[in-house]
Amino acid sequence: MSGVYPVAERVFRPWKNGGGQTAEIAVSPAGAGFGDFDWRISTAIVAADGPFSCFPEVDRVLTVIEGGAMRLQVSGQGHLLDAASPPLAFAGEAPCTAELLAGSLLDFNVMTRRPLRAVVTRGLLAVPEPGALARLALLLEPGAGLDRLDLVDLDACDPALHAALSGVQALTVTIHGPA
Repeated sequence: MSGVYPVAERVFRPWKNGGGQTAEIAVSPAGAGFGDFDWRISTAIVAADGPFSCFPEVDRVLTVIEGGAMRLQVSGQGHLLDAASPPLAFAGEAPCTAELLAGSLLDFNVMTRRPLRAVVTRGLLAVPEPGALARLALLLEPGAGLDRLDLVDLDACDPALHAALSGVQALTVTIHGPA
């Protein structure tokens, strides 16, 4: 289905530090690596305490999807994150370490290279603002024949699918260009 990134097709790869695994879901431009993406969306299994990778000139928005809670120390400031917490935005170059409080967890990570910026909201699938560079939604429950954790590109999918997903719990991602 055009504009849908199915959860069943995700491939998780281990982190260099052994503390978890990441599955890239979507990246722009297509095929870009860590050094040349404009934006990147992934999920990660965080399985152990430890530092996050440093991404200079990149902003991150992190959301816990399921599993235990974690305490993130970002530039010395503590943030408690669990599956009910709002998304947390922080600079990719900020020193960041995670402490797991109740076992491993699955998170959702949106990274944008400055001057781009991302807004992530949790709740009923929102109608993202027009004029954005990209508008996507990670489904937090099944709907319209799609599975929980499928990612939908709201600009590339059939408008009927977008309409059928209204009222579904999701993480809605809007990526904006330079202000």
